Amino acid sequence: MSNLSLIKPYKEQFEAHLKKAIPNLCEKSKLRDACEYALLNGGKRIRPILVLMIANALQQGKIPFDACLSVEYFHTASLIADDLPCMDNDDFRREKPSTHKVFGETVALLASYAMITEGFEMIHRAAQGFPGEVGMLALACATKGSGLQGATGGQFYDLFPKGKTLDDVREIIEMKTVTLFEVAFTFGWLFGGGDIHLLEDVKRAAYHFGMAFQIADDLDDLEQDNWNDETPNLALCLGQEQALFLLEGELSAFQSKMKKLQIFNLEFHELLDLLKREPALPA
Repeated sequence: MSNLSLIKPYKEQFEAHLKKAIPNLCEKSKLRDACEYALLNGGKRIRPILVLMIANALQQGKIPFDACLSVEYFHTASLIADDLPCMDNDDFRREKPSTHKVFGETVALLASYAMITEGFEMIHRAAQGFPGEVGMLALACATKGSGLQGATGGQFYDLFPKGKTLDDVREIIEMKTVTLFEVAFTFGWLFGGGDIHLLEDVKRAAYHFGMAFQIADDLDDLEQDNWNDETPNLALCLGQEQALFLLEGELSAFQSKMKKLQIFNLEFHELLDLLKREPALPA
């Protein structure tokens, strides 16, 4: 995203806030070092950026940095766990050694636990000064997005798939990828001062963006995943041409929903252009 003039400042703002927040996690230890390593190990920060972009588009003057931290903590927890030998067994994340390769499996697992609990703590902090319903809605979204109906359940079906049909692959995408985008959109809307009565429309917009994001990623990984029958890839199921058609449809639906919410601005237009140009934004 380094060449994106409208979106880049959000990433810089979040990075600065994240670095300030890490010393507050707990006293310095090997466990905190592992959390810091995982949190600062690169990444596009697309989820916290979305929180800030939505809040900014609402023009209520609210900057929900704690909500951004929450989203990133949940996402980082999932990456640490996914890389473990008992899961996807990945030695590298973003071209650097995975957390468990640097700190060991035990500390990595504890770091994943820590990031989840800190994610919920950040919801508590973000909700200060808002009506109680706002915090409750954010909590409900986060528990679904990170739990059995979300990323945890999605990882289970990724490891132990029901089958290899299109519906099976879509279910994994919806649980493992889309739900965390739903958390980001929901947090941006709620803690940015949006009307809670429109929250379902916000979640639909998140669904279309999350699907578009994953289709673009699958298209980028098409050749690589073609050699691995166990990797769920929507582009493999559909074929490249049909996947591109579906990508355009999801992007169009997303734009329509955002315009209905009156928050589709130049920044979101730039983000969609990126998905069309480079079909993948690394996690």
